[in-house]
Amino acid sequence: MVQTLQTIEILEELKKEFPQLDVEHLYKRTQEMGQLKDEGIYDQLILECLSFISMDEPDWTFAASRLLLNKLYMEAGKNRECLPEECYGNFYKLIERLTVLGIYEADLLDTYSKADIRELEKAIRKENDYLFTYIGLKMLADRYLARDRQKNLFELPQERFMVISMVLMKKEHPDKRLDLVKEAYWAMSGLYMTVATPTLANAGKNWGQLSSCFVETVDDSLDAIYDSNTDIASLSKNGGGIGVYLGKIRSRGSDIKGFKGASSGVIPWMKQLNNTAVSVDQLGQRQGAVSVYLDVWHKDIFSFLDAKLNNGDERQRTHDLFTGVCIPDLFMEKVESRGHWYLFDPHEVRTVMGFSLEDFYDEGEGEGSFRQKYKECIDSPILSREKVPAIEIMKSIMRSQLETGTPFMFYRDEVNRKNANSHCGMIYCTNLCTEIIQNQSVTKRVEEYTKDGKIIIEKIPGDFVVCNLSSINLARACQFNALERLIPIQVRMLDNVIDINNIPVLQGQITNQKYRAIGLGTFGWHHLLALKKVPWESEEAVDFADALYEKIAFLTIKSSMKLAKEKGKYSAFEGSDWESGAYFKKRGYFDSESSLNWSVLKDEVREFGVRNGYLLAVAPNASTALIAGSTPSIDPIFNKQYSEEKKDYRIPVTAPDLNSETIWYYKSAYHIDQEWSLLQNAKRQKHIDQSISFNFYIPNNIKAIDLLNLHLSAWKKRLKTTYYVRSTSSEIGDCESCSS
Repeated sequence: MVQTLQTIEILEELKKEFPQLDVEHLYKRTQEMGQLKDEGIYDQLILECLSFISMDEPDWTFAASRLLLNKLYMEAGKNRECLPEECYGNFYKLIERLTVLGIYEADLLDTYSKADIRELEKAIRKENDYLFTYIGLKMLADRYLARDRQKNLFELPQERFMVISMVLMKKEHPDKRLDLVKEAYWAMSGLYMTVATPTLANAGKNWGQLSSCFVETVDDSLDAIYDSNTDIASLSKNGGGIGVYLGKIRSRGSDIKGFKGASSGVIPWMKQLNNTAVSVDQLGQRQGAVSVYLDVWHKDIFSFLDAKLNNGDERQRTHDLFTGVCIPDLFMEKVESRGHWYLFDPHEVRTVMGFSLEDFYDEGEGEGSFRQKYKECIDSPILSREKVPAIEIMKSIMRSQLETGTPFMFYRDEVNRKNANSHCGMIYCTNLCTEIIQNQSVTKRVEEYTKDGKIIIEKIPGDFVVCNLSSINLARACQFNALERLIPIQVRMLDNVIDINNIPVLQGQITNQKYRAIGLGTFGWHHLLALKKVPWESEEAVDFADALYEKIAFLTIKSSMKLAKEKGKYSAFEGSDWESGAYFKKRGYFDSESSLNWSVLKDEVREFGVRNGYLLAVAPNASTALIAGSTPSIDPIFNKQYSEEKKDYRIPVTAPDLNSETIWYYKSAYHIDQEWSLLQNAKRQKHIDQSISFNFYIPNNIKAIDLLNLHLSAWKKRLKTTYYVRSTSSEIGDCESCSS
C-alpha cells in the first residue's frame, strides 16, 4: 500500500528529531499498514516503535512518546474544540470548562484571577513534554490527567503540573503566590521531583485527598475495632495506603469479661480488614492497600505469620493483607544465640502486671525498659506464657517471606531511640511501605449520649499518623545541580498539603496539624550511580550515599527551619529532640568532618524551630519513577531491559540513559551482593529521620542461614525497617499510594 501523506509527514518529523534512529526501517514497516486515518496511524506507528526498543536502540521509547503526545494533543483539541497545537494556549478556558463540568474544584477560579491564570499560562513549557519516555507519558495520561466523566481527555501534562502547583500554593500570600506557583511548576515539569500519587491524581479535582500514608492503632475493645474498620474503609475509598497496629488486641484463648477462653484473637479482625481492603476500592481504580503489624511476643504470632500462606486452613488466611512484625533487639539477640522466647497475651499482661508491654522499648543498646518489663512478665508466677525457641519464630518469618514476600520487619527499639518526638509518644509500627514512622496512640470512645434528639459520640483522639510524600529525582536533580533550589520549594509544597488537605478521619486531621509531618524522599539512585559511573558494589557508592543523603538532610532541615521562621514551628516542638539538639547529637553530626555547618543549623533550629516534626522518608516510588523516566527509590534495577506489565498493557522498558558507557553500571538486583546494599542503606538511614522502603533481592533457592544472616546484618547495622523479600520466584505487587 502507498503511504498516506500524513504518515509520511509524521515519519519525516521523527527522522528530523531522532537522527540516531533507523527511521528508514520504520518507513518500510509502514508500507504494509494501509490507508489508516488519524488515531489509527499513531497507534500503529507507536506499536512499531515499541517493537524496536532494545538495549542497542533505547531511544525508540522517546519516538513512541512523541507519537503518543501528538495523539493526546489531537484528543484534547477535539474535546476542547481547538487545534491540537493551540491547546496549551487555552489554559483559562480549560479551568473554566472543567470547573463547570464539576471536575475541577471552584477554588481555583476563586483564588486566581483571569490575569493570574494568563500569566501562569505563559510559564508553561510545552517542550518539557519531550522529557517523557513512552511508558512515563502513557501512565500519566491513563491515570492522572483530568478527563470528564465519559473519560474524554481535556488536560495535558504541563497543565496537570501547573494545576497541582496552583493548588499547593493557593493559601500563600498573594504578593508572592504566583512566583511560588512558577517555582513549584519548574520543579515538577522539569522532572526534578514528583509528588505523591494521590496528589498527582487528585489536586485541583473535586474528589479524593492528597496524602499518601496513614497508620492506625487499634485498641482492645469492640467499639475501637469497628470504629477503626470504618475509618480504614473511608481512607481506602479516598486512595490512601494504611498500616494497622494490632498488638493491643488480646490473643486467642484470652478471657472476655472474665469468661475464660472466649477470645478468638487477632485473625478474625484481620479477616474483617481483608474484606474491607477488597470491597472498598479506590474510586474503582484498585482495591485498598492495608498492612497489619503484630509484636513478635504476641501469643498469636504463629497464626499471624501463616495468614498469607497459600496452604492450610483458608478460614485462617488473609491473602489480601500485607503483614509486618514488630521486633525488639532482645528477640534478635535470642535468635542469634539460639535462645528461648516467651509469648504473652497483651490483655493478660495489662490485667495482671498493670502495664502494657508494647509501651516500652530499650532506650540504650543492650539495655532498657523493654527487657526489664519482659523479664518481669517471665518471672511472674501468675502470668501465663508460652516458651518457644526464638529461631522457630524466625523460621516462620522467613518461610512466609520466601512464599509471599512478607512479613515486613520493624525494628522498634532503634525506631523509638531515634524518634525526634519521643517526648510526645511512642511508635508501635510503620505504614504499608515501611518508610513512615511517627508517634501513634489509640482513639478512645469515652461517652455516647442523646441530646436534642441526636446521638452524640465523644472520643478522645489519638495520634493517627498521616504523611504527605514527595520525592527528588536524584539523577536529574544532581545532574543539573538543582538540590539547593529544589528542596526549599519541595518542603513548602509538602507543608502546604497539610493545610489544604481534607482528611476524612478527624483524628488524622488533628494529628496532621499537631506534627505537620512530611516525607521528602528520593528515587533514581541506581540511575545516578550509572551516570556517575560508580559501581553499586563499591566503597565509593557507600561513601557517596553517605555524603549525598547528609546534604539532602541538611537542606531539608534548613528549609523547614526557614518555614518555621516565616510561618511558625509545629505545635509539639517544645521538648523535642529538635529543640534540645539531641537530634543532631544522636547522629554524630558534630563529630564528623562534613563541610556542612551542622552547629549553626542546630542553633538556628533551637531558636526558630522547624515547621515539620517529621521530615524525611524514602518511599518505593515504582510508578512515579517510571513517569519521571528513572529507577525506583534506592533500589537496583531488575534487568537492563524488561517488559512493564500493568493491568491493561505490556510495554518494553530499558534502564534509563542506557548506552555503551552506563550499561556496565546497571547490574541486576538479583546479582548484587545484598551486603553492599545494606552498607549503603545503613549510611543513608543515619540521615533519614523516618525510614526507607528497603527490599532484599534474593534467589529462590537461597539457604535459610543466608537469609537469616541478611536479617541479622540489617538489625546490627541499625536499619529501622526492611520491606519485601523479593525472590526470583515470587510475584509481588507494588503499593502505589506511597509512590511519589
